[in-house]
Amino acid sequence: MAWWVWVAGGFVLGIVEVLAPGYVFLGFALGALAVGLGLWTGLLALGLPAQIAVFALVSVVAWAVLRKVFPQQRGEVKRWTRDIND
Repeated sequence: MAWWVWVAGGFVLGIVEVLAPGYVFLGFALGALAVGLGLWTGLLALGLPAQIAVFALVSVVAWAVLRKVFPQQRGEVKRWTRDIND
């Protein structure tokens, strides 16, 4: 597949992440951008199945790193035990 298709897909996934935040699509966007940039620079001269495998591997690693950097927010409510005027 052409490098620009991967880059365009990465940008589309990045836009989807902005519209539906949660750091789910950002890992996939980073994976698509990595494959696109690898094809553009000539570092990845692979067929489509290998490109998909690299995309999957980079996406999973990026997703795991993003989960460590931005931990999942719990729906916990902060409870105040004293008044600010006390």
